[in-house]
Amino acid sequence: MKKFKRHWIGGAFALSMASLMVACSDDTAVDSDEVPADENGEETGDSEEAVSSDGGGDLIIAIEADAVDLNPHGSNDTASTHIRTNIYEGLVQHDENMELQPGLAEDWEQVDELTWEFQLVEGVEFTDGTPFNADAVVANLERVNDPELASPRSFMYEMIEEVNAMDEYTVEIITEYPFAPILAHLAHDAGGMISPTAIEDEANGEHNIDVDPVGTGPFVLDNWVQGNEIVLTRNEDYWRGPVALDSATYRVVDEQLTRIGMFDTGEAHIVNAIEPANVGQIENSDSGDVSAVESLRLDYLGFNNTVEPLDDPDVRLAISKAINKNEIVEGIFQGYGVEAIGPVSPMAFGFSEDVDPVDYNLEEAEQLLADAGYEDGFSVELMVQSGNTINTQMAEVIQDQLSQLNIDVSLQQTEWGALLDATDEANYEMVMLGWTTVTGDADYGTHALFHSDNHGPPGNNTFYTNEDVDQLLDDARRETDDEARVELYRQVAETVNEEVPLFPIVHDQFRAGVSSDVEGFIQLPHGVFDLRETTVSSDASDGGY
Repeated sequence: MKKFKRHWIGGAFALSMASLMVACSDDTAVDSDEVPADENGEETGDSEEAVSSDGGGDLIIAIEADAVDLNPHGSNDTASTHIRTNIYEGLVQHDENMELQPGLAEDWEQVDELTWEFQLVEGVEFTDGTPFNADAVVANLERVNDPELASPRSFMYEMIEEVNAMDEYTVEIITEYPFAPILAHLAHDAGGMISPTAIEDEANGEHNIDVDPVGTGPFVLDNWVQGNEIVLTRNEDYWRGPVALDSATYRVVDEQLTRIGMFDTGEAHIVNAIEPANVGQIENSDSGDVSAVESLRLDYLGFNNTVEPLDDPDVRLAISKAINKNEIVEGIFQGYGVEAIGPVSPMAFGFSEDVDPVDYNLEEAEQLLADAGYEDGFSVELMVQSGNTINTQMAEVIQDQLSQLNIDVSLQQTEWGALLDATDEANYEMVMLGWTTVTGDADYGTHALFHSDNHGPPGNNTFYTNEDVDQLLDDARRETDDEARVELYRQVAETVNEEVPLFPIVHDQFRAGVSSDVEGFIQLPHGVFDLRETTVSSDASDGGY
C-alpha cells in the first residue's frame, strides 16, 4: 500500500546538496476561465502581434501540432509538453546540457538507497494564490499515482512508496526499491506541480486541469483556440521575477512550407520542425537562421505486435532487414541525424556502442519471409501523421523498399490526435512514430516503449510483451551501479533488435528557424523551448510582426 502523508511528522532537516546528475479536435476555444468564446462564437483572447516598446514583446511560434491537453499527468505528447513546461515547474529541472539543476526544490539529499529528502523553495505561490509547500508535492505525487486517474505517466513514479511532508518546506520521498533515475524523472514534464486547490476543485467537478492549468511557472494560459493557437502571457508574480516576454503565441500550422513562409514574411519569430531539405530556405532568408541541436529523439517504424502477420518476430525482422537505413538517413536527413543502432540515443545515459544493429540484408529478409510462410508477400497499412513531411518521406522510401519483398504498403495519412488514439488502442498495422528520452536516462527510453505494463498510452504502442525484457528493465531500474545499468540496457537493446517490436531508424536533430530579432532563445536536447531568457527586439513591430 502506497502512503502519501500530508501532515508534518518532524522538524526541519539540514540537507546537503547531492551531486548533480546528468539525465536525461475541434475548433473550440478555451481560456483559463474555461470560457471558450463570446456569445457570437468569436475568439475571446487578445492575439495582438505588435511588440511593446518597454517589454519583451509577443513571441510568435509556428508549431506543427496542437497540444492534446495541458495536464502534466495527461497526454505524453511533445506538443503538449512544449506548452506545459512554460506553465508548470518541477522540483528539479534540466539545463541546456541536460544536467539537473534546482527547481522548486533548492536542495536535496539521498539519505539511503530508498530515501530522498528535498528542501523546497519558500514563498512560492501558484497562479491561483495557493502556497507551494510540502503538502502540494504530496498532492501531486498522490494524484499521478492514483489508479482512478489512470495517468499514462504513472509508470514514471510508480516506484514511489511514500511521500511525507516533514514540515512546511521539507519533503521525504521513499521508493519501493532503489531507483537511480528518480531525479531525472522528477525533472520530467510529468513532475510539474499543479495547484492543490485546482486538484481538489477538479475532484469536486469544479475545474478541468486539461484546459485550465494552474502552475508556478513563468507563463499563464491566456487563450487556447484548439487546432489554431495557444496564447501564453507573462506571470507577473513569478517567484524568480517576471520574464521579459509579454507573451508567447503558439500557432498551429501543420504544413511546413507554410511555416517557412510565415518566417520569411515576418509572421512568426520561430518556426518548429524544419526538415533538412528546407534548411537552406531558412539560411537564405533575411529573417534569421537555423537552430539545430543534437537530440534525445528516436524515429522508428512501429509494428502492431498483436495483428497477423506482424505478430511473428521473423516477419518483423524480415521487414526491418529490407529497409536500408543509410539511404533514409543520407537522403532525407542530409547530415542532421545519425543511424540508430538501438532505441537509446547516444546522448542518453545507458547508451552502448556494443549493440548489434539490425543490418540491411535483402537476401536474409527474403529467406525469413519465406520461412514464415509469406514468400509471396502480403498487404499492410502504414499510418503516418498528416502534415509531417519527414515521416511521410520515410514512409514512402519504406513503401518502395518493401516492394522488393512483394509487400504492398499503403500509406494512411492520419491527423495527430487520431493517430495517437489509434496507436493507443492497437488499431493500426504499422506506424511512423518517434520517442524522445526526455529525462536523458535510458529507463525512460526503454521502460515506456517495451515493458508489458506500459501497453498503450504510456508508450508501448507496439503492444510488445516479453517477460525476459520486463525483468531486464525492472533490474535496470533497481541497479545503482552505473556500469551494471548500462550492461542491462545493452541486453535490452540486443533482445529488442532480435524481436524488433519496432525498427529504430534515426536519431534526428531538432531544427527550428529563429528570427534575428530574437535573443536568449534555447532549444533543449529533448526538443522543448526554454523561453525564460528570450526577448524579441522592439524593431520587430516595424517588420510586420
